[in-house]
Amino acid sequence: MPIERSTYKDHAIKYIYDGMRENRFRPGEKILESHLALELGISRAPIREALADLVRSGLLEYRPQVGNFVADLSPEEIIDSYVARGVLEGYAVAQGIDNFSEEDFRRLEQMAETMETYARAGKRKALIDIGQSFHEELFSHCTNDQVVLFTRQLSLKLHLLFYKHWAKVYSPEEIRDRHLAIIDVLRKQDPVKVEMLIREHYIDTGRKVVERESRED
Repeated sequence: MPIERSTYKDHAIKYIYDGMRENRFRPGEKILESHLALELGISRAPIREALADLVRSGLLEYRPQVGNFVADLSPEEIIDSYVARGVLEGYAVAQGIDNFSEEDFRRLEQMAETMETYARAGKRKALIDIGQSFHEELFSHCTNDQVVLFTRQLSLKLHLLFYKHWAKVYSPEEIRDRHLAIIDVLRKQDPVKVEMLIREHYIDTGRKVVERESRED
């Protein structure tokens, strides 16, 4: 089925991202525009745009006069990425804490329960997708568009890392309970506590991911 022209770039991003997730594109590997254009059957222009977006997100590294490579993140870069996301999302949720409704809370609770279900069933992609939806719901209530933008830009990198290690980082019950704890604090409308909790939510995961990465090196 032909790809709509307006979605060429997004299709290329998804193709490259899925390739990283499935280990078709490995850390340190060069990504060639010409090969992607042939594989996807599209011109190089949207692929170039997709590569630039992935460089900005930290998933690719651009080397002048050489090209684009899959980023091989150091432990420090992994921790820094999780800390940055925790700081940004924590602020975003605290800033928008008055904008949540009871319907929002019920929807978030259902997502947390579904995370446990997917984790028990070993449905990695579904788990990561609903986790992304959960956190998107949290920070999208922020009225600072720049904070929302920068928070969202870190999503792909963190989801890729968590996708690789989730089963060894948290149990299904822990995944559910960590997210229900955020909802409990949101209900109490305590911006200071929710900001601290979300920050620690990410920092703790970052540390565990680094530990798993170091064991597998």
